[in-house]
Amino acid sequence: MKKHIGWIAGTTAAVLVAAGAITYAVAEDGSGGGGLSVPSAEGADAGFARDMAVHHQQAVEMSYIIRDRTTDTEVRRLAYDIAQTQANQRGMLLGWLDLWDLPKVSAKPPMSWMGMGDMPERGDGSLMPGMATDTELKKLGTLNGKQAEIFYLQLMTDHHKGGIHMAEGCVSKCTVEVEKNLAQGMVDAQQSELATMKQMLKERGAKPRD
Repeated sequence: MKKHIGWIAGTTAAVLVAAGAITYAVAEDGSGGGGLSVPSAEGADAGFARDMAVHHQQAVEMSYIIRDRTTDTEVRRLAYDIAQTQANQRGMLLGWLDLWDLPKVSAKPPMSWMGMGDMPERGDGSLMPGMATDTELKKLGTLNGKQAEIFYLQLMTDHHKGGIHMAEGCVSKCTVEVEKNLAQGMVDAQQSELATMKQMLKERGAKPRD
């Protein structure tokens, strides 16, 4: 329990540090505050911030689940890094929406800002490409040891692929420079983690689901 609290405390601290830099960074970018122009509520900048915040939240949730389902140091370290990084980034994305005084939810379907508003209904809690279903999350919570590690790595591989696709959309369509830079950083980091997870799966006699 103390270790779990440590995870939460570390992640919360990272979010607070990130949030402290939000106002300055976006104001310097000329995209918020002080009467300066702000992104539209349904544009790419706000859409990416909303959708990626939701996407990231599930990655954090899955990483907390695996933390209690295995004692493997390598997997637990990866899960901690993902949880800390994505909670940090999620805080920045939500902070930008607050700074821009824009809603954190939209009546439009997820990823409409990417021209993907006509995606078929995914259902079972999977709101966007790469996201795990409620059934898959429940299954992860019932597995232990090697089985849990493999399933987590497979789910997170799918999750990263969906996240990279969305982040590349922001790099192409967003107008706020610091947000575009954050999105590119997500692409680079998650591509590196995909290679790491592929190797970890191979070491466990498994491979990505697709």
